[in-house]
Amino acid sequence: MTLKRSDFRFFHRLRVRWAEVDMQKIVFNAHYLMYFDTAITDYWRAVALPYEEAMHHLAGDLYVVKATVEFHASARMDDQIEVAMKCSRIGNSSLTFTGAIFRGDEHLISGEIVYVFADPATQSSRPVPQALRDILLGYEAGEPVFTVDIGDWAALGVGAQAVRTEVFVQEQRIPKELEHDSADLTAVHALVRNRLGQALATGRLIPSGTPGVSQLGRLAVKRVLRGSDLGKQVLLALVAAARARGDREVMLHAQHSAIGFYDRLGWQRRGDVFEEAGIPHQEMFLPL
Repeated sequence: MTLKRSDFRFFHRLRVRWAEVDMQKIVFNAHYLMYFDTAITDYWRAVALPYEEAMHHLAGDLYVVKATVEFHASARMDDQIEVAMKCSRIGNSSLTFTGAIFRGDEHLISGEIVYVFADPATQSSRPVPQALRDILLGYEAGEPVFTVDIGDWAALGVGAQAVRTEVFVQEQRIPKELEHDSADLTAVHALVRNRLGQALATGRLIPSGTPGVSQLGRLAVKRVLRGSDLGKQVLLALVAAARARGDREVMLHAQHSAIGFYDRLGWQRRGDVFEEAGIPHQEMFLPL
């Protein structure tokens, strides 16, 4: 089966490691199945589904019933390869994923993995939920897999608070009383939700105290979906809201580990690193 890059929307890039090469100085055959499995894990992020929570919401889970790999050419140590993946068929209770591994435009490996949707307790098959069917088929058709809503605390607070509690209180162990404050009631909030309605990322915009300058804060993305562009979408939505109301600048206090994220989006640093809630921060700003 010969496949082309144009057959796929989703690609996962990786570099072949020394530990994956055999005595013939090519990738050991079993690792290709691992590459496909790694790509499918990233595919769930691409469709904005936190896998464990999503499957719990859908009252089922996916179990592999068949996996095949077809070899056309070999990858070698230090090759940069891309693992393409698509949901190619959805049956009554099964889902088929077709994969291909490319080195540039060269098609090296083909793969197919068939899952069955089943009850986790009994592992007996169940029909694929319509919601999951719609998400996968919609993604492959080029449809968006999440929405970004702008609104007040009354409209978005439940979802925003759930994400912030998970990220700031449970993960980063910031005291709950520091995470939530009265500014939420007057702030402009952004909330990302997937097609299951699950809250995935959030942020808010409040007055900075300087006329014409807003402060962006409480930017949080669920851990398993980081790196999938959701934080960027929250940021862009709040910057657009600030620009629309006539602000001349947006500033924020970036956690030190996130400075690079803001650097890449054109934000500028101002002042020295300081500590806030026990975490190093850097003030950054973006002229509008």
